[in-house]
Amino acid sequence: MANITRRDPSFELTSLQDRVNQLFSQTFGGFEGLGFEQPLTSANFLPPVDIFEDEHNITLQAEIPGVKPENLSITLENNVLVITGERKFKDEETKDNYHRIERRYGKFTRSFTLPASVDPQNVNATFENGVLDITLPKREAFKPKQITIGVNKTPATSVKPGKEKEA
Repeated sequence: MANITRRDPSFELTSLQDRVNQLFSQTFGGFEGLGFEQPLTSANFLPPVDIFEDEHNITLQAEIPGVKPENLSITLENNVLVITGERKFKDEETKDNYHRIERRYGKFTRSFTLPASVDPQNVNATFENGVLDITLPKREAFKPKQITIGVNKTPATSVKPGKEKEA
C-alpha cells in the first residue's frame, strides 16, 4: 500500500530558513536588530484534503478546524470544484503575548478538476467538527453495471472420425 504525503515546497523552504535562523540565533545571539527575527506566523494556509470513491460517489474531505461555516464557499462550475475560505486569527489576544504560532491563518483556495462522471445537480456538502465533507454522486450512465453471461445451448454436431466437414 502506498503512502501519500502532501508536500509544500514553500513551507519546506520557510522551515529550512527558520532552522538556519534559529541556529545562528543560538550560536551568535539574536539578530533582532538586523531584521532576522523569526516570524510568529507562517503563511500559505492550505487545508489538507482526502479524496476517495466507491461505485456510487466521489467523496472529498477537507480538514478545516477553526473555520466557521459562514467563512466557507463551495462552487462547482465547468467540472471544477472550488473551496475558498478563511481561518481568522483571534483578535482578543495580541501577537505580543505569543512565543510561537505554528497554526496557519488566512485565506485559502483549493480547486479540483472533477471527472465527467460526476452529477453536478446532486452535490451535497456537510461541515461538522472541523471536517468539510463533499459528496459528489456519479451519474447513472457511469456507474458500474453487472452483465450476466448467457450460455449458448445449441447442440453440437457430431463428426465421425475420418469424415470431417469441408468448409
